[in-house]
Amino acid sequence: MKNFVFGIVLVTVLFSCNGSKEKKVERKTVIANKAIVKDTLRENEITSDEEFKSDFEILLPRSYRTYDKMNPASSLTKNWIELYEDNGEYFLGKADFKIEKGFDECSGDSLQSIISKKKTVVFINYPELKVGKIKSLKIEEDKIWPKEKLSFTFNNDVYTLRAEGKVLSTEKRSLDDNKEEIYKKVENYKLFLKTNNGPEKLLLQVETFNDTFVELLFAGDIDNDGKLDFIFGANRDYEETRVMLFLSSKAENEEPVKKVSEIAVQFDC
Repeated sequence: MKNFVFGIVLVTVLFSCNGSKEKKVERKTVIANKAIVKDTLRENEITSDEEFKSDFEILLPRSYRTYDKMNPASSLTKNWIELYEDNGEYFLGKADFKIEKGFDECSGDSLQSIISKKKTVVFINYPELKVGKIKSLKIEEDKIWPKEKLSFTFNNDVYTLRAEGKVLSTEKRSLDDNKEEIYKKVENYKLFLKTNNGPEKLLLQVETFNDTFVELLFAGDIDNDGKLDFIFGANRDYEETRVMLFLSSKAENEEPVKKVSEIAVQFDC
């Protein structure tokens, strides 16, 4: 009888221990759209509403933290291509940069900074790109708010960006040059693109923004196929820099472009 009672007590204790362990695991993750988002992100980790794998790397002219003795800036070489701006025009050229090392107080680890010698938009690990001046559009509006459209013509093709989402609030913000801008707090944001009368493509979607929004950083012919390519900034938080590259030459199924690379850099403290 004593052995039977002891067995029941032992099973109860083991069950309780397993239950407590499961609760601890649940507190370490956040579930969003059936995807697990880690509490602390590293520079080379990308999270989005769907799993995405870049065709090739891109890097930005900025500082990168070192984790586990690895730093994203270490992969940049002279064989990479950089997209840069000069007097309102855009060019592709061999990467021209230097790396400066430092220490990051927030992460408690080393830091590597990519210092560009030009006004670089992005470094691209795609040596097949043709260097030289490229055709581009002058961007008059870099934000497309929900229920808005932005259209432009390039090589006789009409491109239309259209946005959906819910606007929670609207406010005026002061800029450094004594100007003001309108900022809208948005959730469930979606941005679509179509060319002429072709099918719309969902370029990106963001559930929530923390004091940020999507910006059109560049529109021009990066891959020299006569069609527009795009670079968007899609920071989800004010302590994040997130950039996406879309190329038309990689597009499939009559879509105008395909997302080929993305980078998300966290600088929280």
